[in-house]
Amino acid sequence: MIDKFLYALARPLLFSMDAEKAHNLALPALQKSARLGLTKILSRPAEDPRTVMGIRFPNPVGLAAGLDKDGAYIDGLAALGFGSIEIGTVTPRAQPGNPKPRMFRLPAAQAIINRMGFNNGGVETFVANVEASRFYQEKQGVLGLNIGKNADTPIERAADDYLHCLAKVYPYASYVTVNISSPNTKNLRQLQDASELDALLAALKDAQQRLADQHKRYVPIALKIAPDLDIDQVRNVAGALLRHKIDGVIATNTTISREAVSGLAHAEEAGGLSGAPVFAASNIVIRALKRELGDALPIIGVGGILSGDDAQAKIDAGASLVQLYSGLIYRGPALIRECAATLRKSR
Repeated sequence: MIDKFLYALARPLLFSMDAEKAHNLALPALQKSARLGLTKILSRPAEDPRTVMGIRFPNPVGLAAGLDKDGAYIDGLAALGFGSIEIGTVTPRAQPGNPKPRMFRLPAAQAIINRMGFNNGGVETFVANVEASRFYQEKQGVLGLNIGKNADTPIERAADDYLHCLAKVYPYASYVTVNISSPNTKNLRQLQDASELDALLAALKDAQQRLADQHKRYVPIALKIAPDLDIDQVRNVAGALLRHKIDGVIATNTTISREAVSGLAHAEEAGGLSGAPVFAASNIVIRALKRELGDALPIIGVGGILSGDDAQAKIDAGASLVQLYSGLIYRGPALIRECAATLRKSR
């Protein structure tokens, strides 16, 4: 399996570098390889289509948002065999994000801490990158576009940023994800509270209906939530999703808890913790959502997937699809095929 072999060669070099520098080296290299046709040697998962939110996903293993914030590397990432690619989070205006260093590996825990802060080139650049990709031009697969708010936008005006981004990305998206759960933008998670969430979802649903009429195409909206919600908060979120007829929910984002990594190097760095330590917390939220939602709307499971069995656990908890990010950093592209094969076998 050539992808596993190649990643085994590349990983020591990448892990010897600062995490963000490695990120900024690996993605352009992957994109260039795709343009040159070199990624054709990589193994791809077998077809295992799933219809979720009215969309046909070629396989149930997707890329989570955050890896490609500007949509600059869509074609390279698509070559790895994902059933969907989610890019972003994008904000209306370009912003640099938080000061560096802002990304840290915790290898002993198979984890990452980041406090990137929605660094991106703004929604106009984002849309231009999507338009330029072969993946979009040739309608090669499912493309999720993840939207957020600018750091300097007051929380009481957050809906304006989401609505602006929604209107800009709507024509290009297979689905749109509304990110209200990053811990790295001040007060953002406040939008998960009952009154703020109701107002935001009402505004988004109204805009979605108008945009569907305008573009003659209905684009589903999914809400991405945190793993740090308690059961009552999950129940409130589920109620709001049902009331406003939102199309899906992504569970979960990174955690602010450090319980699972206490004592490790970098454990006290500010930011969101992802990877293996968030696996159990994410599954608790997925199970709680499934109890509240039933089959009314689908759940996409994210958080700590480092094996095919981990992916299956998300499905068993109530998810219809899964997404990877940190596991991809630790295991490489072979993880995509392993997860897809496990889920295909269990159908």
